[in-house]
Amino acid sequence: MDDHLVMLHEESGPVVATAIHDGHAVRPEVARRLALDDATRLREEDPFTGRLAAVAPTWLVPLRSRFEVDLNRPRDRAVYREPCDAWDLAVWREPCDDELIARSLAQYDAFYGLLERVLRERERRYGNFVVLDLHSYNHRRAGADGPAAEPALSPEINVGTGTVDRRRWGTLVDRFCADLSACRVCGHTLDVRENVKFRGGAMAAWVHRTFPNTGCALAIEIKKTFMDEWSGRVDDAHLAELFQALAATLPGLVESLGT
Repeated sequence: MDDHLVMLHEESGPVVATAIHDGHAVRPEVARRLALDDATRLREEDPFTGRLAAVAPTWLVPLRSRFEVDLNRPRDRAVYREPCDAWDLAVWREPCDDELIARSLAQYDAFYGLLERVLRERERRYGNFVVLDLHSYNHRRAGADGPAAEPALSPEINVGTGTVDRRRWGTLVDRFCADLSACRVCGHTLDVRENVKFRGGAMAAWVHRTFPNTGCALAIEIKKTFMDEWSGRVDDAHLAELFQALAATLPGLVESLGT
């Protein structure tokens, strides 16, 4: 994948992180057709997750917006066509033609080609590897001054393992959740739960299909308490504490992989 489509950093080690919804850029031909303003797009993207992805020795952060191509959807649904594909938002001023969609899907294919190359190298060098599939999610959908989502159904960190083979990777999942739950962020221990709000998307499923015996992907959804999801303003100190919490899980991940 071209450098202008993804940031890639590679070092040694079996832990890889991605932030596939961090990107905000769109091609000019896409921008001309979009009906959404920047603020609305940003609210549904995962800003600042790219900064968290740098916790891993190897990380990939695509630069394109999910409104151009969504790398966490199956390929046939990776370009939003109808409002029901995108939180009932009217994404387009006019329908997308087949050529525009094909160019967006070429980026999808290029990303997965790059990701497979990176992960094959980890498989070759370490035998097993783990992917931290980093995302964030909104919890104030009623508006900037509206009530927050019910905490019982909205953990600070949701670990999606819907396609993880727990017979193979259960010890790793449990160790990760326990290590992260023991971390203190903003004066309290993190509320970390598994599969409460999200079970993981297409990228995690792709990792498990492509590397059924050697790869484990954890779809990590972080509630946007580290930022104002309506203004886009980030709390840098809060984000830094989340970074340190994720960093604290790396030794346990490596140990659980047995590499």
